[in-house]
Amino acid sequence: MSNNGTSSGNGHLSVPFLLMAILFNVCLIASNLFETKLFTLGGISLTGGVIIFPVSYIINDCLVEVYGYRKSRLVIWSGFAMNFFVVAMAQIVRVLPASPFWDGGEHFDYIFSLAPRVTLASMLAFICGSTINALIMSKMKVAQKGKGFSLRAIVSTIGGEGIDSLVFFPIAFWGIGYAEMLKLMITQIVLKTVYEIIILPLTNICVNRLKRIEGTEVYDTNISYNPFKIRDL
Repeated sequence: MSNNGTSSGNGHLSVPFLLMAILFNVCLIASNLFETKLFTLGGISLTGGVIIFPVSYIINDCLVEVYGYRKSRLVIWSGFAMNFFVVAMAQIVRVLPASPFWDGGEHFDYIFSLAPRVTLASMLAFICGSTINALIMSKMKVAQKGKGFSLRAIVSTIGGEGIDSLVFFPIAFWGIGYAEMLKLMITQIVLKTVYEIIILPLTNICVNRLKRIEGTEVYDTNISYNPFKIRDL
């Protein structure tokens, strides 16, 4: 059992950790692009990001549970950096002169001209929401002495998604009206939490398997929860 946040006793690269970090980054970047679309199902308006973004919170839960808050913090900031990189490159591509025979310029610009504001909102919301999610998971694990993973996964998702929505929607969709914005926020929080609950059996299997593979059980005692102490591993 480890109390210092290390993912393994030999200090070698953990392949499962690396793969989860990559998937986390992919989910974040994809969800930011998908957020530019609003769709309606059964009279409920949703953003396209609801399809994939909850996966990043599930991965975050697994990271904190198996590797600890500090490793999760590193992955969160890597997602922030990679998302910024993709958006910056997209703006460079936008200003490149289009080929005369290509007629997709208007559609390309429509998507990526929306992306900066959406991504700004998403990055701020992501840092706040994911950090709160990881903090709640970490502190509850210590308080519960490792028991009750399902409960802390749900509670941390509600806390993280709540903060995420409070930051994201006013910035990304300012001007659509307070009532519609509030409806979107509540709907997103509820659906993403339900998503978490439905997939909990699979999450539990993944967490237990990862613990066996890594041979570790991390409890975040005597660590700093400062979200900016990225080098503290």
